[in-house]
Amino acid sequence: MKIITTIKEIRAALNQEKKSGKTIGFVPTMGYFHEGHLSLMRKAKENCDVVVTSIFVNPIQFGPSEDFETYPRNLKNDSKMAEEVGVDYLFLPSVEEMYSGECLAYVDVEKITKVLCGANRPGHFRGVATIVSKLFNIIQPDFVYFGEKDYQQLVAIKKMVDDLNFDIQVVGVPIVREKDGLAMSSRNKFLGLREREAALVLNKSLNLASEMVKNGEKDSIVIKKAMKRLIKKEPLVNLEYLSICDNIYLQELSKIEENVLIALAARVGKARLIDNVLIEGN
Repeated sequence: MKIITTIKEIRAALNQEKKSGKTIGFVPTMGYFHEGHLSLMRKAKENCDVVVTSIFVNPIQFGPSEDFETYPRNLKNDSKMAEEVGVDYLFLPSVEEMYSGECLAYVDVEKITKVLCGANRPGHFRGVATIVSKLFNIIQPDFVYFGEKDYQQLVAIKKMVDDLNFDIQVVGVPIVREKDGLAMSSRNKFLGLREREAALVLNKSLNLASEMVKNGEKDSIVIKKAMKRLIKKEPLVNLEYLSICDNIYLQELSKIEENVLIALAARVGKARLIDNVLIEGN
C-alpha cells in the first residue's frame, strides 16, 4: 500500500493506473476505522482493480460547537487496517493541502439536505458535498462506496453525482452492526458502559417499527409514537429526530405505501448517533 499526502502525487499515480486500463474504486472517510469502513474497502476490492481510501477530517462540515477537535483519530492503526484489507493507495492530505487559501466555492445539494440531520446541522452537507466533489476531482474514480448508515449523505451524493454529471457510479453498502445490534460508528468510542447499553434502544426501536409494518401497520404517527415510548424508557438517550420518509428525497410520509426510510438521531452522553432501516411498503 502506498501512502500519499499531496494532490499532485496521488493524481500522477492514479493517472498511470488509468492509462493501464485499470478501474479505480474509492472510499472517502474521516478515519478511525471500524468494520463498517472495512466493508466498504472490501466491496471496492471485489469490484475494482485499484482501491483508494482517503482519510480527511473535513473542518467545513463541522459546526462551531461540534466535535472537530475531538473527533477520534488513529492514523497508525487505520493504515494497518487499510493495508490488511488490500487498499492500494491511502490518501492522507492535510487541511492546508485541501484548502490552500480562502475557500469561496462550495457545492450545495438542495432539499434532500434540509431535513433529518441537515435540519439540526446547518452547513454540514454543504461541507460534505464540497469535500466529496474535491476528492472526486482529484481521484477521478470509476466507483465510490458509501455506507447506508449515513443514508442522507448517500442519497445527497447520488443526487450530486447525477445533477453535476460526474462519470462515477455511487455504491451503497449495508449498515454493519455489533453483535448486540448497535450500528458501528467512530463516535461509539465516546460511550461509557451504561451509555452504550442505553444506545441499544435505537436499533430496538427500528426493529419495533419493522415488526409493526410487517404486521400491517401503515400509519406513520402510530409507528412513531410506539418508537418514542420505547426510546423514552432509556433516560440517557436524548432523541434529536425521528422521521418516516421516502427513500429518495427524504420527505415525511403520513402513510407507508411504498419503500420508506425510518431514520433517527440521538445524543447519548457525548456521542451523537444515527441509525436507520429501509422498509418495503405494500
